[in-house]
Amino acid sequence: MKENEAATGQEWFTQTLRVRYQETDQMGVVYHANYLTWLEIARTEYIRSKGFTYKTIEDLGLMLPVVGAELKYISPARYDDEITLAARIVEQSPVKLEFGYEVRRQEQLLVTGTTRHVWVNLSWKPVRINREAPDLYRWLQGG
Repeated sequence: MKENEAATGQEWFTQTLRVRYQETDQMGVVYHANYLTWLEIARTEYIRSKGFTYKTIEDLGLMLPVVGAELKYISPARYDDEITLAARIVEQSPVKLEFGYEVRRQEQLLVTGTTRHVWVNLSWKPVRINREAPDLYRWLQGG
């Protein structure tokens, strides 16, 4: 994960978990849709590590729905593997936010992905968070 940090200047947040039996299919590998759940875990914990939670964001009258997701499957995770989820912000503006992800088993890269989000208010209207939540915006800007 270190080699990509230099390109964007963003640090990776990491979270480990162990693959549960229920997350695998008949072939003994993780069912492909479960990776989206893991990306959400990584994103949620990344935000929490920075002092915000989705509840805090919603209390500000904001939501951050996923409007796009892309995953590249390189190698499968299997039952009982200990994996590392990594997340970071790769692009952002006052209206949009994009996260990048990596899933690894030790040093082996298993999956890469991105999710794209749009800031909306509780009525699902797009908003500019630099106006609606300046502290959150400053955090996103690295300050």
